[in-house]
Amino acid sequence: MKIAIVCYPTFGGSGVVATELGLALADHGHEVHFITYKQPVRLDLLSKKIHFHEVTIPQYPLFKYQPYELALSSKLVDMVKLYQIDIMHVHYAIPHAYAGYMAKQMLAEAGIHIPMVTTLHGTDITLVGNHPFYKPAVTFSINNSDCVTSVSQSLKDDTLRLFDIKNTIDVVPNFIDTEGFQNNYTECQRSLMALPQERIITHVSNLRPVKRVHDVVEIFYLIQKEIPSKLLIVGEGPDKVSAEALAVSLGIADKVVFFGNSNEVDKILCFSDLFLLPSEKESFGLAALEAMAIGVPIISSNTGGLPEVNIDGESGYLSNVGNITEMAANAIKILKDDDTLHTFKTNAKKSSKRFDTKRVVPQYEALYARALEKPRVE
Repeated sequence: MKIAIVCYPTFGGSGVVATELGLALADHGHEVHFITYKQPVRLDLLSKKIHFHEVTIPQYPLFKYQPYELALSSKLVDMVKLYQIDIMHVHYAIPHAYAGYMAKQMLAEAGIHIPMVTTLHGTDITLVGNHPFYKPAVTFSINNSDCVTSVSQSLKDDTLRLFDIKNTIDVVPNFIDTEGFQNNYTECQRSLMALPQERIITHVSNLRPVKRVHDVVEIFYLIQKEIPSKLLIVGEGPDKVSAEALAVSLGIADKVVFFGNSNEVDKILCFSDLFLLPSEKESFGLAALEAMAIGVPIISSNTGGLPEVNIDGESGYLSNVGNITEMAANAIKILKDDDTLHTFKTNAKKSSKRFDTKRVVPQYEALYARALEKPRVE
């Protein structure tokens, strides 16, 4: 198959999953075309099976906001014609499914009928998509997709609750190459981050308010009172400066390292002992899954899709959003001795295999086949 993938090319979970999906599909022999405004951050290898097409937006003084959807739909039309693409897979209902639908209509007028698979990732449903300004467009885009997937059962339930959906939604979870995410821990590497007697605790996100990075700092503050430890925070976002200030005010600035964005998250995770994800909302929790795949147990909130990923008492613990005291207590349970920590690390790694690439990517291939076989509506 020749597959066009439309996604955001950023560090966010949707962009990462879309990119990893494209790479996996290319390994399966498909020809993959990424179509977005910048080369995705994890797409570091182009080949005969992997192509990137940049969406450029002419700057016209007439427009206060440049029309990305118009540029994207036109680019899709051109690329489908040029490369004889069989199917479009768009990640995010808006603006991508909306632009994809317009491309489908333009192509249909040229006698080209191409199916579109839409994957819902979360923000496009629970935050932006549910805004009254966008809700009609999101509903229309989902209902006019040939196949629709959500990354968790929780997100599917939210979509059906918030929108008038007539289409079928298949749950196809996010995934990870568990064999590729191997723990390359060496004592030398670890010693760069912490003393031998210290535990290493990590948080990775875009540091937006929904990620509750202040809770991360406060949970760590309680942990380090009981157990010698360091906190590593990876990512950039609007709450970074205030989180740094909080660490200073609590007197733990020397125990907290802010890395900014990084392409070496796996290397940071490989010497981590615990991962904190106390988010207000998570449609899936890809960062938690990546940590689990390396063998890092999770302390997380019980919101959204997180209970589908982090198994309470097995791969880590779940708590209500904002329950900092309980999260810290559960973290101390895991970190208190080497035997308990080893058990949770082993369980986390084992649990992550439920979401291995080999299990999930064939589900997408089956959906593509189904979309291609779907009767055409004239």
